[in-house]
Amino acid sequence: MAPIPRLKAYDGPALLSYGFRPLFLLAALQAGLTILVWLGFVTGHLVIPTAFAPVDWHIHEMLFGYQAAAVGGFLLTAIPNWTGRLPVQGAPLLVLVLAWIAGRVAVATSALTGWHFAMAIDALFLILLAGAAAREVVAGRNWRNLKVVVLIGLLLAANLAFHLEAALTGGADYARRFAIATVLMLVGLIAGRIVPSFTRNWLAPRGAGRLPIPFGGYDKIVLAASAFALGLWVALPDTLASGIALALSAVLHAVRLARWAGDRTWRNPLLVILHVGYAFVPLGFALSAAASFALVGPGAGLHAWTAGAFGTVTLAVMSRASLGHTGRPLVATAATQACYA
Repeated sequence: MAPIPRLKAYDGPALLSYGFRPLFLLAALQAGLTILVWLGFVTGHLVIPTAFAPVDWHIHEMLFGYQAAAVGGFLLTAIPNWTGRLPVQGAPLLVLVLAWIAGRVAVATSALTGWHFAMAIDALFLILLAGAAAREVVAGRNWRNLKVVVLIGLLLAANLAFHLEAALTGGADYARRFAIATVLMLVGLIAGRIVPSFTRNWLAPRGAGRLPIPFGGYDKIVLAASAFALGLWVALPDTLASGIALALSAVLHAVRLARWAGDRTWRNPLLVILHVGYAFVPLGFALSAAASFALVGPGAGLHAWTAGAFGTVTLAVMSRASLGHTGRPLVATAATQACYA
């Protein structure tokens, strides 16, 4: 990983000096507010002029509002490290932020403006994010990370499919699974690099002992098996083939996690939470496999992945980025540990 590049000369608002600052803030606000608003919306105590049904609005905004902002904040912070180029800041970052905000307003008022208009506005953030990521990866000749751009493109496709399916059928069952699968692949790809790397960097100076196994051939097998299983789950969620593939992926991810020496990180909460968050990935695969055989409800696996893996890993990454890129020590304060709890 290349050293963190120096910032360009910048005298604007500190909020726009680095991608994680506005987007992590918006992600946090979106997560809290969406839950509160949805409780009133789903119980009929609050009316939102959206074309989505209450459950679909909740799922859409957690995936393409909260999660998209968190992914954007991480990538705009990590890509300069991967490529050695300077980060996006100032006016270009403000355009990304405004596109994200416009998307939230467009979705919330889509019953008034029409779903076509809402879909177009809502797509802008991911289009711009994919373009910014592709430009930096290509300019930095960091070809191996083009797969991240592909996954952003898939997330964009899932967002468009969500709007289309909801408008044409009244629900977005396939698109929501497609979106969750795409974010899960992003988590599997990114966490597979940063969790063993961060863990090794902390453990190595502290003496001999088992160290995490870095990203390699086994991880590629896990990701390929996961992509196959999730493809079946998106298209045929309640079938024997889907259940078997999901169960196999659960085992593969559990072994992957065990290879990262998480048991040796108990003194460092910023590392522990990364391992705990990733543990929800194999758990979600196992519960989704069980749901394929009607042993548990489908919501068990979905929430293990979304609230468990996505929420916890995102919180851990936001904490590390916010500390590391503001010059503060990578130490979890009491307040941070309370958030983890």
